[in-house]
Amino acid sequence: MNHHLETSPLPERFEHLLQLLSSQRFLQCEGLNNEVPFFICPYAASESVEVTAMQRHLISQLRQHGVEPLHIDLYDMAHEILVREGDWDWIAKNETTVPKDKLLEDLQGILDAEHRLIPEISARMSAVERFDILIITGIGEVFPYIRSHTVLNNLQKVAEKKPTLLFFPGQYQQSLEKGASLELFGRLRDDRYYRAFNIFEREI
Repeated sequence: MNHHLETSPLPERFEHLLQLLSSQRFLQCEGLNNEVPFFICPYAASESVEVTAMQRHLISQLRQHGVEPLHIDLYDMAHEILVREGDWDWIAKNETTVPKDKLLEDLQGILDAEHRLIPEISARMSAVERFDILIITGIGEVFPYIRSHTVLNNLQKVAEKKPTLLFFPGQYQQSLEKGASLELFGRLRDDRYYRAFNIFEREI
């Protein structure tokens, strides 16, 4: 187990991800002891631009290795839902005048994980002929109106047969004393989620 991989140069992390995600053992969810095949790929928020480029390259390389990823960018998906529901123009027009807590409440209502986001993800999963891994990005861009632990908790109902990888701008801390927590941007420690694995702690 390579504890230093998480902070190693991006090319090393990319190589680990490519080799692991294209391995049959990973794709067939072997060695998980019936745990949900959810994986967190933590990275420093300061690396966001480089990691976004890495994500695109990774998806392209996986396809060249015969692995079909289904990529869902939560920000793009949220935008599409808001446009479809007719809310985008109102939000864009009133964003500066509506109190922040009211705007947050409205967005959280429209983009409710259980009733809106997960059905949307489920529909996208059904719409493709096949996919081998679900890759979720954009969690930093949709904070605070969409929270990572809410997505993961609700996603368990529809995405448990294929591996899911969530790119996370922060730290995924796991300890026997404190349990597990997703620390967004390395500072906000209130997203408790226990059932995911750190992708950098999985052996190839």
